[in-house]
Amino acid sequence: MKTVYIPFNERFGAEEICAEMKMCSRPEFLEQSDDQIPENSSFEYKMVIPDNAKYGIDGKLTSYIFLFHGLNERSWQKYDSWAERLAQDTARAVIMFPIAFHMNRSPKEWNNPRAMQCLVNSYLTKGKNLVRLSFLNFALSYRIKADPYRFYLSGKETINNVCQLIDQIKSGEHSYISSEAEFDIFAYSIGALLSQVMLQADTFNYFSTSRLFMFCGGSIFSKMNGESKMIMDKESFDLLKEYYLNHFVVKLEQKGRVGKLEQSFISLIDERFYKEKRESFYESNYPRIKVISLLKDIVIPTHGIKSALGKSSNSQLEEMDFPYKYSHEMPFPELPGNELSRENCFRKVFASAADFLV
Repeated sequence: MKTVYIPFNERFGAEEICAEMKMCSRPEFLEQSDDQIPENSSFEYKMVIPDNAKYGIDGKLTSYIFLFHGLNERSWQKYDSWAERLAQDTARAVIMFPIAFHMNRSPKEWNNPRAMQCLVNSYLTKGKNLVRLSFLNFALSYRIKADPYRFYLSGKETINNVCQLIDQIKSGEHSYISSEAEFDIFAYSIGALLSQVMLQADTFNYFSTSRLFMFCGGSIFSKMNGESKMIMDKESFDLLKEYYLNHFVVKLEQKGRVGKLEQSFISLIDERFYKEKRESFYESNYPRIKVISLLKDIVIPTHGIKSALGKSSNSQLEEMDFPYKYSHEMPFPELPGNELSRENCFRKVFASAADFLV
């Protein structure tokens, strides 16, 4: 098993994304606008290559899996064991690709507990409504408060990036992966929403045969609950939901900017939006989509996933429960006394994922 770090420089749709970023309101704790954060447009992604990986006659990998993470993540540490297990059990490389302004695509200060806590304290002195605000979620919370459109724009930018990488691979320009390589997706939390939008829109016809395995993800947005000290504070999430349920769609329609990508995203905001298009997609593609939800997950609840998948959820969705205290953010917590049951549950989830993605 080896891990390689591969540089990525944003090109696909970069000018359009940059123009939209300039229109977003800047949060007061930042001196620069989003388009002026270099870490976001030029970064490295990780790829885990198992010892039993298969290679073509060109000496390059013949298949790979994208692994997409959750919202407000700043470190891959939680996912290293996930990627290694997937790679080992499927004999496929796993690309750990960061969502825009997450992981190593954001300034280091956003992941500095001392710096972020100082900002939290400064807002506490102003008597703000700070339910669930923490040094962990401060950067995301206040970027969302300044302009909730960022949530969609970050996803759109990431989809452009992923399509650019796939195009690079298909053009034979990737150092490790064959141009004929097949790929599938393992997605967790908000990474699942990102993947659902990509597969349904499929703007470049890259995802017509790709399989999608979602863990703790796949819900209609209106039934998610992102209020968490590890995700965003209550005020920010309330604002986010209000914006996307009541304003986002109207603004896009007024601007005449509702293409395939926008329709795909809108259909996952709430059950009432593009219902027939969403249900038709899942009914037609149920064999290549599988989901595992957790009974006590209050961030991405099972009923929200059923709302997204519709009738096909009967064959696509499995709800699990673990015999220890867990949460959406930490499904496999390292707590004293739960080592054996934690490992058993971890193996159960990833055995299911590997069986589906092998």
